[in-house]
Order: sequence, then structure tokens, then C-alpha cells
Amino acid sequence: MECEICGKSVPENNPIRAKIEGSVMVVCKECSKLGKVQKAPPKPKFVKQNNRNKNQRPATTRNRPYSRNDEPSEELIEDFSFEVRKAREAKDWSREDLGKKINERVSVITRIETGKMTPDTKLTKKLEKTLGITLLEKVDNIDLNQFINSSSGERTLGNIMKIKRK
Repeated sequence: MECEICGKSVPENNPIRAKIEGSVMVVCKECSKLGKVQKAPPKPKFVKQNNRNKNQRPATTRNRPYSRNDEPSEELIEDFSFEVRKAREAKDWSREDLGKKINERVSVITRIETGKMTPDTKLTKKLEKTLGITLLEKVDNIDLNQFINSSSGERTLGNIMKIKRK
């Protein structure tokens, strides 16, 4: 094991842990003077055994891998605030009227119409249904492999932003 600051060897059986500028690090004796030495957590004297079979595994939460199906298939349109205001005014409703119809505060309607707030999916669907407009648009899956042959040959965040704008 090596000191995380200078790289010197640190004994594996009794490493020194020191809090240096907010980070707890494994350090050598000299580098431990740069921070506050942390006490090692006490070792349990005995381990409590549950009444379960030795072959039985403990219950854990399953970490499933990320998949493309987890990505949203719909996206809020860019000018949603303008569309909400235009549809509300076309029905000759005040912000208070719209707020009562979808059971939301007037301040929420105001913030949506001024673009200061982005509505979540549930609120967006309420607005769509009440106003008779479409605020969510389908998002097509983009094949990023076709854009690999950029100037550097790698996918970068900048390249992806250019793709989204097309």
C-alpha cells in the first residue's frame, strides 16, 4: 500500500488515515502531520449470526445495467411556454382559470408561461389534455456511430450537441 500524497510505502496491517483538506486519505507517518489523524473504526469482537442457511445469500438490491429503454422516448418541445400561453389565451381563460382546471397554483402557471419553470411529465400531460395541445414530441434514437468520423475521430459532447441540433 502506498501513501496517497508522497507515494512512500505504508504498512498494510495498520495504515494511517488522515483527514487533509476535507478528504480522508491513507498516508505515511510524515504526511499524516499535514492533516488530522483519524481513529480507526473499532473492530467488532464477534459477528452476530442470523438463523439462516450458510448457503443462502443475503438479500441485496439488484443493480441492473442501464439500457436504452430507460431513456425517455418523449421530450418537451422548445417553445412550450409560448404554446401554453397561446392556447390558454385562445380559450379566453385567465391563469387562475387554468390553475383551477388542472389543480395547480397560479404561480406555477405563471412560471411555466414565462419559461422560468419546466413542467414535469405529469403536469405536461395535464396541460396537454386541458388545453388540447401537444407539448411532448417523440424522440428518435440517434445512431452515434455514423458521427465518429469527426475531426478527432472520437465522440465528444460537442459532437453530440451538433447532432441534436440537426
